[in-house]
Amino acid sequence: MAMPQVLMEAAGGSVDLFQAIATTPPPSQITSRNDHPVPRRGVVAQTRPSSTNKFYANLFLGNQGQGVWTHPYSISWSRGSGNAQSWGMSISQIDANQRAYGPPNTAIPGSPVQYFINPIGIQSVIMSAMELGNRTVLTTDGLEAFSANANLQPHAFSGSFVKFPLVQGMGFVTGIYTNLQPAIQSSVFFRNVVSSRSPRAGVFKYVMTLEDGKQWLMYVMPSNGQDPGFRLISNTLFQGPAGWSGTIQVGKNSGGAAGEAVFDGSAGVYPVTATVTGSVNANTGTYRISWSKAGLSTCQPLLMFALPHHLSSFDSSTRAALTSVSLTTTTKGNATAVVADSWTMVESALPNNMGFAPWTPSSGTRAVLSSRAVSAILNAASKELTQDMSAQSNLNSMYYAGKALSKFATIIFAVNDIARNPGLAQQGLAQLKVAFARFTTNQQMFPLVYDNVWGGIVSSASYAYKTGDAGADFGNTYYNDHHFHYGYFIHAAAIVGYLDSTWLAQNKDWVNALVRDAANPSLDDKFFPFSRSFDWYHGHSWAKGLFESGDSKDEESSSEDAMFAYAVKMWGKVVGDRSMEARGNLMLSILARSFQNYFLLQSDNKVQPANFIGNKVTGILFENKIDHATYFGSNPEYIQGIHMIPLLPFSPLTRTKQFVKEEWDVYFAENAVAPASRVAGGWKGILYANLALIDPQASFNFFSASNFDPNWLDGGASQTWYLAFAAGIGGL
Repeated sequence: MAMPQVLMEAAGGSVDLFQAIATTPPPSQITSRNDHPVPRRGVVAQTRPSSTNKFYANLFLGNQGQGVWTHPYSISWSRGSGNAQSWGMSISQIDANQRAYGPPNTAIPGSPVQYFINPIGIQSVIMSAMELGNRTVLTTDGLEAFSANANLQPHAFSGSFVKFPLVQGMGFVTGIYTNLQPAIQSSVFFRNVVSSRSPRAGVFKYVMTLEDGKQWLMYVMPSNGQDPGFRLISNTLFQGPAGWSGTIQVGKNSGGAAGEAVFDGSAGVYPVTATVTGSVNANTGTYRISWSKAGLSTCQPLLMFALPHHLSSFDSSTRAALTSVSLTTTTKGNATAVVADSWTMVESALPNNMGFAPWTPSSGTRAVLSSRAVSAILNAASKELTQDMSAQSNLNSMYYAGKALSKFATIIFAVNDIARNPGLAQQGLAQLKVAFARFTTNQQMFPLVYDNVWGGIVSSASYAYKTGDAGADFGNTYYNDHHFHYGYFIHAAAIVGYLDSTWLAQNKDWVNALVRDAANPSLDDKFFPFSRSFDWYHGHSWAKGLFESGDSKDEESSSEDAMFAYAVKMWGKVVGDRSMEARGNLMLSILARSFQNYFLLQSDNKVQPANFIGNKVTGILFENKIDHATYFGSNPEYIQGIHMIPLLPFSPLTRTKQFVKEEWDVYFAENAVAPASRVAGGWKGILYANLALIDPQASFNFFSASNFDPNWLDGGASQTWYLAFAAGIGGL
């Protein structure tokens, strides 16, 4: 796989946006370990660290039998299950009318359903071999950002195997057979299979109609070029010749003769890996996903499926490669087939001028406020800066500790740059540096370690010599939520470094190591996988790490995903890493687009099911289901609010005024489902800070009221910043 890169046009020449942050080992205070709790089950050794949060992780977790979603297909190892009792790789593509919906929530206008889920275990087509049985082993290799290879062997020492190159968006599921007797099976049952006209020399074509009435196309490319003579043995088995080598491709056709012609046009070629490239010029960012390919004739263009956020950002040349073929994905609407070896996407409004101060897309940065606002900010800060920063951050959780440090950093910034009181700010900054030093010297309750097994920086909390609890600190040891946890530290560090550049010399490598862990931008860095969290195909991050899951990867907090990109942008700006800063800007723009398609649901959303969008947010978005819920409770302020926090300068970019107004009217207005005025605890403050996006005066009035209760602030929030945030957005 070639090294991903993005170029920015800049004065004095172009800048590689995916330039390595560093290629040295993590700082020495972060010691290494070789005993990660999760083994590399079936993972073939490779020269680079293996991605932990990508779509294919179920292939090496648990019993290796849960599905992986390339969209629009899902693939899973059958392990002897289903009507066919196969040990091959089963393929499924679920149509919208097959979804199951949860109960309607009659308390919400329109009574949207609580969740929708796609059935698993429908083995429409299974690519197997007669030799595969209960001794079959599944291995994986080539674990990259967009792709992985899954390999099935009859037994561990067999030289015969079938390799499946799995690539996000692939138009066909491809199996490359070596010295096996192909067994194409179906647990849905074959109604009929007919040989069809070959689309080109060396390709043998079959049309398979299943008992559910759906049509699948199969293309066979024998290594010897001879007719393979597949035979329909039963309604579950379509069998090829013994000792056969070659390539088989399967795709689902729902587009009739026109759709069949599209599949025919790309049969015989398949993607192997992908890279991301692009450029930035002024406020416009362009990025390109390109695939390397293999097959019978690589002169043919690839057939790949694009998601809705891709389509809305395609440039004109990529749009010209769109086809009429579409298939439903599980949680991202319809995928549309594109006949091209690369796609180019354009983001035309990068938030380059966004800084630490309140910001909006229309007005830019506002750091000059009225004397009334400044007085309120200083009054709140004089109290909040007397809090014990070390005690509030000396926690057994990287997540909560990072939130505390970020909270105090924003207070200090507001005092220094908005309220213009550097003396008070310096007093707070001195305390914050002391609190931060506990982490940069790795003296916190659960020190960080560098994991040599998977290649990353993790909390020691879940190791056997500590708690042995996989769920400790939200699963950080298992690579859960790293962009959330480390994003808060990176944000806090950016403010500290901005206020005191001398702090950077001793702490830059430690902060950079956190960025590299969650968002390593270069294959030159051999210590971390490329882009662990952010998925350049899906346009957002995945929070789930090394946990087997029947619904695959998921993300709960869209706003903390954006917070990480914002933190990376600002850290890059402070340390003078123009590559990192520009990459953060591009990520923020892509996130804003994908959130508005998939996570934050305005009334005109056409991607998610019509009977679900009334919820206004997804809750938890998995690859196979969406559940309007959280992992920690069902209160409306929890479900909606987890997509608000933290309220920072990026919030007006990712949360549009129209969306916020619709959500507020449904849930938090006085006559709504859960009026904000009646919400208790820290969530109340979150809701009223979010209100600043559409009614900054009302938000400011709430936080400046004489009866304001500090208990209305959560552990990562402050009255000082919320006052500055509301006043800045409103120009108060």
